[in-house]
Amino acid sequence: MLYYFLYPLRDLVAGFNIFKYITFRSAMAAITTFFICIIFGQKVINKLGALKIRENVRQKDEVRELYDLHHHKQGTPTMGGLMMVFAIFLSTVLWADLTNRYVLWTLLAFLWLAIVGFADDYIKLKFKRSKGLSAKAKILGQLTLGIIVGVFVYLNPHTSTVLDVPFLKNLTIDLGVFYILFVMLVIVGTSNAVNLTDGLDGLATGCLLMSIVSFGILTYLSGHVKFSQYLFIPYIEGVGELTVFCAAMMGACLGFLWFNCYPAAVFMGDVGSLSMGGAIGLIAVFIKKELLLVIVGGIFVVEALSVILQVASFKLRKKRIFKMAPLHHHFQMLGWPESKIIVRFWIIAIILALFTLTTLKLR
Repeated sequence: MLYYFLYPLRDLVAGFNIFKYITFRSAMAAITTFFICIIFGQKVINKLGALKIRENVRQKDEVRELYDLHHHKQGTPTMGGLMMVFAIFLSTVLWADLTNRYVLWTLLAFLWLAIVGFADDYIKLKFKRSKGLSAKAKILGQLTLGIIVGVFVYLNPHTSTVLDVPFLKNLTIDLGVFYILFVMLVIVGTSNAVNLTDGLDGLATGCLLMSIVSFGILTYLSGHVKFSQYLFIPYIEGVGELTVFCAAMMGACLGFLWFNCYPAAVFMGDVGSLSMGGAIGLIAVFIKKELLLVIVGGIFVVEALSVILQVASFKLRKKRIFKMAPLHHHFQMLGWPESKIIVRFWIIAIILALFTLTTLKLR
């Protein structure tokens, strides 16, 4: 909005010319979301507590081992992701070019998944049950969004249905109309993977931050003619504006982590994890870096796989592979302190983010 109103005045006030630059607006978007979370964070936490929007740890008769480890978190305010969603939306509206199709679609998808997550959190709290929305209802909401976005990408002449394979410059895979199904898989996979990772204080938030920084850089490069040509990556006109959205998410993660770090004063809830995870998947689709999600989001991938493997093994063999899934709970069962698991997962996420950026030259 500021770009739309102030940049046209650059001939009258020379200083307004700075709104032309994505780098400036991205930095300001990150700062804006960070300070929104810092300034209003404690007030939001207090309000959530007053409204009794608090974490309901699984009861003893459900998962006794998990209850023993997490019972002290009972009553901690949750749905703090509402603060992140509001901060990101406001900051993007202020600093991004709202006439950009990619910004509008990303905001739409982000809010859509936030609503799905809110419904899930609300049902958990309202009816005092740990599962919230049924799996079918949650997946249906995600798949519907995936179909809409997939059709948009398929019909959009500025994008393509071709997948670039990391490390292999000359190898591409054209999915054609099946790209719509692929987009559905990406959105469902990324949103649920982040949701599964959100089980320890600051774990998902810190790992999200690493992924967002990487995709923010990739988004800027993909939308820059000279950089994209130099690095032999697809140039997509207008997609660079998504850097502002990525920066807003980065600032929100930093601001939320201020309160969410161990020991957490507030939890993200599904309203935050589903929307943030899905947004990363959507950005990867728009900048044609879908397969890089496996690397940059390696922590999320492994967490999701641990659940899939655990369920499959128990149904087929009546045996468990891990002591408990997702994977972070397995390490808790091994006796690792929660803070150690969190920091070590963050370290791995940083390494994966750095490795993701090296793929730009390893082609």
